[in-house]
Amino acid sequence: MSLTSVRAFFAAKAPDIEVIVTAESSATVPLAAIAHSVDPAQIAKTICVRAGERTVLVVMSGTTRLDNRKFRDVFAAKPRMLAGEEVEALTSHPVGGVCPFGVATDMPIYCDQSLRKFDLVVPAAGAPNAAVRIGTERMAELTGAIWIDIGQPPAEAAAD
Repeated sequence: MSLTSVRAFFAAKAPDIEVIVTAESSATVPLAAIAHSVDPAQIAKTICVRAGERTVLVVMSGTTRLDNRKFRDVFAAKPRMLAGEEVEALTSHPVGGVCPFGVATDMPIYCDQSLRKFDLVVPAAGAPNAAVRIGTERMAELTGAIWIDIGQPPAEAAAD
């Protein structure tokens, strides 16, 4: 059902974007980077987070971690990751395929600034072996995402 909702999303809003289904899993950032021949940072991972009483989707670079302090500053609440079953119930996407497209529940979508260094990103597409190649700004536009800064750069980037 989830892959179907993502395909329906693109058929309605961006028929030029192809959902890519691979034989191998792309359920983690390293696997997705290998499957789509991109740098792991170019994978646009989507996490479902509870902020107080609100549940939000956050899309960020595959190598960026959620910064709890920045999250609290933006949402005035401590982030709480949801269990896989709850994520799937809210989004219709299984863990490993969570994305901001074809989401079952109306919830706010945010894009972290860590994505802006890429013209093209590769987010999942509703299944652990499905993804799309999409322009970063176009992804934000199609999903109605709001740009925020809640990411923590990878350790090696922070040391530079």
